[in-house]
Amino acid sequence: MDFTPPGPEAKVFVISVAAELSGLHPQTLRTYDRLGIVEAGRTGGGGRRYSLRDIELLRTVARLTAEGLGLEGVKRVIELENQVAALQEKVAELQAELATAHQALGTVQNLPVLAAQTHLMLWRRSGR
Repeated sequence: MDFTPPGPEAKVFVISVAAELSGLHPQTLRTYDRLGIVEAGRTGGGGRRYSLRDIELLRTVARLTAEGLGLEGVKRVIELENQVAALQEKVAELQAELATAHQALGTVQNLPVLAAQTHLMLWRRSGR
């Protein structure tokens, strides 16, 4: 049977391991979880579990707080970064749709020419 390692979103690290990998104290991780900055997964018994992405995020939080940003500011930065990532994903989807539409239009005959590609000249008779 083939083994498939868990992905970066899999909540596999216990709090002590996540604390060591992120360079933070376990109590700090509990605080971040309680504030909703880095939310841990939970086991059936209530133990916290962290993913590789969570650990990357914990390192980002540590860097931002070391640079002087407060926890509410850090939370806002993370929210904005998540919004930017979602918008970038949406833009990529729309660009793919647009490319597909352009490709489809390129294969259809006798479609009107786009106005940007035409030249229009108006003449007016003199004497009127």
